[in-house]
Amino acid sequence: MKTNKRHIVQLITTIFTNFYIFGFIKGKIYTGNSKHLCVPGLNCYSCPGAVGSCPIGSLQAVLGGRKHNFSYYIIGLIMLYGVLLGRFVCGFLCPFGFIQDLLYKIKTPKINVPKNIDKRLRYFKYFVLLIPVILLPIFLTNKFGISPPYFCQWICPAGTLEGGIPLLIKNENLREIIGFLFNWKIGLLVLTVVFSILIYRPFCKYICPLGAFYSFFNNHSFYKMNVDKLKCNGCKACENKCKMNVEITKNINSAECIRCGECKTVCPTNAITSKFNFNEKTKDLILMKNDEIK
Repeated sequence: MKTNKRHIVQLITTIFTNFYIFGFIKGKIYTGNSKHLCVPGLNCYSCPGAVGSCPIGSLQAVLGGRKHNFSYYIIGLIMLYGVLLGRFVCGFLCPFGFIQDLLYKIKTPKINVPKNIDKRLRYFKYFVLLIPVILLPIFLTNKFGISPPYFCQWICPAGTLEGGIPLLIKNENLREIIGFLFNWKIGLLVLTVVFSILIYRPFCKYICPLGAFYSFFNNHSFYKMNVDKLKCNGCKACENKCKMNVEITKNINSAECIRCGECKTVCPTNAITSKFNFNEKTKDLILMKNDEIK
C-alpha cells in the first residue's frame, strides 16, 4: 500500500512538471516564465511538456557561460531542496526515478550486484558530478569562452527519452540531421532501460549527479528517517527489503537512502519512522549561532 501511494505521488509529480501538452502536440519546447525555476528532480529542459528547468542542466548552463558565473540562485535552490528533503527527492519527486521504478517491475530474473562491486560503483556518481557537470563546463570551452552542457549532451538518458525522442517524432527536419551523438545517446538509453529492468535504479545508484548532490544533505536534512533502538528487535527485515541496499540499523539516513519508506512497511515492531525535524534543526542552528557569538 505504501509503495502504491509513493507511485501515485511520483505520477502526480511527473505530470505536474510536464503538463504542457501543446508541446508534445506541436513538437516545441515550452519557454514560459516558469522555465526560470528549477524543479527538484531530474527532468529534461528539452522535454516538450516540461514547465521547469532541470537543476543539472541549469547549473551547467551557468558554469559554461561566457562569464563562468557562480549561480547563487541555482545552487541556492538545489541546496534548499537538499536541506529540506535530502534524497526524498529521488524517491518521490524525480520523474526519471519513477521511470526506473516502473521498469524494475517488469517480471524478469534480477541481477544482484556483488556487495564489493556495488560499493565501488556508488562513487562513480560523484565523479560524474565533479567532472562532466562542474569542471568540464568551466575549463573545456570553445574560442568564445562558452562550453556545451557536457552531461546533458553526452550522458543523460533522461534527456534522450524525455526530450530527444519526442522532438524527433514531431520534427522531420531534426530527423534528417541525426548523427553519431544521437545514436550514442540512444545506445546509452537502451543500456539504461535494460539495466533498470534487471537492477533496481542503476542510474540513481551509480551515475546520477543530482542524486550525488542531494546525498551530501541526507544525514542533515529536515526530513529524516529514524530507527527506535528500543523497539528494534534486530530482525533485519528492513535491510532485506531495501532495494538501495542501505544498512538501515546502522545508518538509516545513509547517503544512499532515497526515503522510499519500504523499510517501514515490513518492520514488525514499527520501529522505523520518518518526519520533518524542524524543531531539532532550529535548536541546532541557535546553538551554533550562540557558539559563534561567544
